[in-house]
Amino acid sequence: MTKFKKIATLMMAALLTFAMAACGGASSESGGNTGSGGNAGSGGSAGEAASPGGDEKPITLRVAWWGGQSRHDATLKVIEMYEEQNPHVKIQPEFSSYDGYWEKMAAQAAGKNLPDVMNQNFGEYLTQYTEKGLLADLTPFIESGLIDTTNISQSILDSGTLNGKIVGLSLGTNAYMAMYDPALFEKAGAEKPKLGWTWSDVEDAARKLKTVAEYGVDTLETHRVVEIWLREHGGRYFNDDGTGLGYTDDKILEDYFTMHQKWVKEGLAPKLDVKAQHDSTENSMIVLGKLGLTFTWSNGIGAHAKAAQRPLDIAPMPGPNETKGMYLKPSMFFSIPESSENKEEAAKFISFFVNNVEANKILNADRGVPVSSVVADALKSTVDESTAKTFDYIKLLTENSSPIDGNHPATAAEVLKVLTETDEKVLYEQLTPQEAAKEFRKKAEEILSRK
Repeated sequence: MTKFKKIATLMMAALLTFAMAACGGASSESGGNTGSGGNAGSGGSAGEAASPGGDEKPITLRVAWWGGQSRHDATLKVIEMYEEQNPHVKIQPEFSSYDGYWEKMAAQAAGKNLPDVMNQNFGEYLTQYTEKGLLADLTPFIESGLIDTTNISQSILDSGTLNGKIVGLSLGTNAYMAMYDPALFEKAGAEKPKLGWTWSDVEDAARKLKTVAEYGVDTLETHRVVEIWLREHGGRYFNDDGTGLGYTDDKILEDYFTMHQKWVKEGLAPKLDVKAQHDSTENSMIVLGKLGLTFTWSNGIGAHAKAAQRPLDIAPMPGPNETKGMYLKPSMFFSIPESSENKEEAAKFISFFVNNVEANKILNADRGVPVSSVVADALKSTVDESTAKTFDYIKLLTENSSPIDGNHPATAAEVLKVLTETDEKVLYEQLTPQEAAKEFRKKAEEILSRK
């Protein structure tokens, strides 16, 4: 069983376990929290915590997120800043890799022991946790001013809204991208990626890059890339009500499988067992110089360039019809679980996190372009050269992308797990691309048709 399968299986089992438990709403178990919420004022500029009085009750907040080491280090520094400004608050950080994070959160949800502030992801995870009643509505905290959204657009607030409730506040704007090593492209004599390039151009570049590196292009993160691929070909993952797939012609997915299999079979991209050995930013194949082109989220450029200690560049996803395929995405949310006994203090921390300029200078837009226009304007001239490329990329996509699909059902994670498994079978030549496209439709629609 692959690592992905194991994690997904554990996650789904845990979600089924806490489905019944979640119906009761807030839990009396606080997971180490000792207070019932502070009463510190929110005076000063947006996101600046007021100096607390000496009679405030000590509070412990558990804050959980995912990411690489550079994100962990920066977030811990911001937590120290918040604790200095709010001496009555002690923050207990909980962080892990992306896959490990969801496994951990599913287990905590099953035990009614979610943290006070947790990262959430747009799509199936936000839907799952919301439908189970595990996330608090942030609207009262926004209306009271505990979470200051003065400089945050309505569209960003809407991205975290489900069933009429704001269940998450986006921490940044993100987009999928091509990330490449310009030095390797020059050495190989390959044309650098740019708006309007195609998947055929990717293959051409990969062949040239393979003459100067171990591989040309990275193995694709199929469940990410296929979303863009489907949109480019007039489809999408799911239909309007999430009860079926959002495309009718299986040839679309068959063509994707054919392309991906060809790259791996011909050695343009690494095999899955090789790819699995490079599962962190610091150990990624582009950082190590083993290939010249990969595809990932735009907020990752800073950490990758820092780890590589050399310039890396950004380009839009290939097409054709790339403007239909590409979209702007909330990079991640902060949510407050219903089980938290410290919701007010959790809300104050979230407001600080998204609005405090000095804190965001430390965070360095690692979670995407900041959602506060004031913070984004202040950071544009102070971030490092690599991170500044993210700002330019998001600006480019603002005029060269299409709205994000917001119709991911709660079972989307299970469907995408099947897609990944099916792609693995193609890469191992256990299924032909045509067989795989049909098998995926059959299994996916069985899952989506459940009541």
